[in-house]
Amino acid sequence: MQKQNKLATFEEAVLPHLDAAYNLAHWLTRNDTDAEDVVQEAYLRAFKFFGGFHGTDGRSWLLTIVRNTCYTWMQQNRSPELHVPLDDEVREIESKDLNPETLLMQSADTQMVRQALAELPVEFREVLVLRELEEMSYREIANITDLALGTVMSRLARGRKRLQQALTNHRHAEVLS
Repeated sequence: MQKQNKLATFEEAVLPHLDAAYNLAHWLTRNDTDAEDVVQEAYLRAFKFFGGFHGTDGRSWLLTIVRNTCYTWMQQNRSPELHVPLDDEVREIESKDLNPETLLMQSADTQMVRQALAELPVEFREVLVLRELEEMSYREIANITDLALGTVMSRLARGRKRLQQALTNHRHAEVLS
């Protein structure tokens, strides 16, 4: 009976965050199949160590496990990607009448932003995904990534700047071609 209770509590605390877990894994691995594998492994780890969860924030707890599982997976499968040196808004188009041309332009803009985000080094990509797509606070991101709050803020600023530069470069390339 206690095993069923543990499973029910686990499902209640963690399963609602499956989409967020997959989203983070997908952006870090940049591959659907790899993200599914990572999320599956993360859920197995989460269940195994569920005794250490004290009911505070299931989402942050799970995303921490997903992030760590992703990094372990990437170290085993893509080691050079994790050693990118550190150097240095998505704009929504609002329209009341969405004609095919507007829809096509929105789709192209969305694809361009997704591509630019996917090309960022993983340390910038992860904080941007957690902040902008998962709407996590700076403190939650710091806890998930095990970084100082100032480092999170710095990476967000640098990541946004790199994303903006990539989008600007892409726009200039479109104009010139």
